[in-house]
Amino acid sequence: MILSNSFMVDPRVHKEAKTLVENGHEITVIVWDRRREYKTEDTVDNIRLIRIHNKGLLKILQKDLFRNPLWWRKAYKKGLEIYKKDFKFDIVHCHDLDTLQSGVWLKEKLGTKLVYDAHELWGHLIEKNVPKFVVKKAFSMEKKLVKKTDHIITVSTPFMEYFKTITNKPITLVMNCKDLIYPKYEPPKEKKFTLLYIGGMKKQRFFPEIIDIMGKLQNVQLILAGKTEDLYHEMKNYSKKYNNIKFLGTIPTEEILPLTRSAHANFIIVNPTSKHYQKTLFNKQFEAMVCGRPIIATKGTFAGEMTEKLKCGINVEYNEESVKKTIIQLRDNPSLSEELGKNALKAAKDKYNWEKEKKKLLTVYKEI
Repeated sequence: MILSNSFMVDPRVHKEAKTLVENGHEITVIVWDRRREYKTEDTVDNIRLIRIHNKGLLKILQKDLFRNPLWWRKAYKKGLEIYKKDFKFDIVHCHDLDTLQSGVWLKEKLGTKLVYDAHELWGHLIEKNVPKFVVKKAFSMEKKLVKKTDHIITVSTPFMEYFKTITNKPITLVMNCKDLIYPKYEPPKEKKFTLLYIGGMKKQRFFPEIIDIMGKLQNVQLILAGKTEDLYHEMKNYSKKYNNIKFLGTIPTEEILPLTRSAHANFIIVNPTSKHYQKTLFNKQFEAMVCGRPIIATKGTFAGEMTEKLKCGINVEYNEESVKKTIIQLRDNPSLSEELGKNALKAAKDKYNWEKEKKKLLTVYKEI
């Protein structure tokens, strides 16, 4: 596998790799640890990790737009080194577009099979932060490189529909569902109404607005955790304005579900004008489901449509008045929170769980 983050903050890749190892596959993941937070080599759940740290030009250059070509080359060379040294891998599994070029080079050099695991539609993901010509280049690059793949895996139905328009390669939907570790519904442990968010903190994800809304309400608390990127450090400082905001920092993957279950509700409030957010699904949604907790989602998004269809949460407009009204509604109506939470857990048991999704991943590896 090739991954452009440090692995430890990517529950999807961890779960996929762990599943493959448990079913007889040997997995090595080449990862890009930009901040040099972890050891160069490590083993987690019998998954071998080899990290590339920022050195030389990778350290000097300030933006991934310029660093990516260097990263692709380094990942490719590291893959060749591993193959020649001690691991004759037969599949290269690339996570997202910012690793796919490395995978194509390895396939062409070694004759391996190539799986493209698209967590995001990269062009839409970056369109708010880069010039239009870069977005156009990303879509063009993806369209060109997917022709070299043997199989595409992606995370949502809208993403599948997009890939069908640019390739005739086989496509498999593997959602970010979670393990069913809680057999029955139980009420939250927190006494005070607690809203939880674990993930990237960005302007497009209603930060810092959600902190101000929660900070000014009575009988509520907000718990935040996430990756050390985007607005992480700003929100860590900003949350100190209020006594009812707990900022936990970065937490281990194994703590996510217990923390989710201790809270009353989760949220994925995102800017619905973003084409990326319109089409994707979120880890937080599936975490809330298996824990039996309602989700506050956003109208005009696929995640919101799913929430409404399953009756497992409440959709809000992307503004402070709508969000505040919904938080108060859930705070003051425990029976509603319980009803939505039970619906969420039922949906997880019936369909949206990793036991079902992992079978699709294993089928891809069996058939490829």
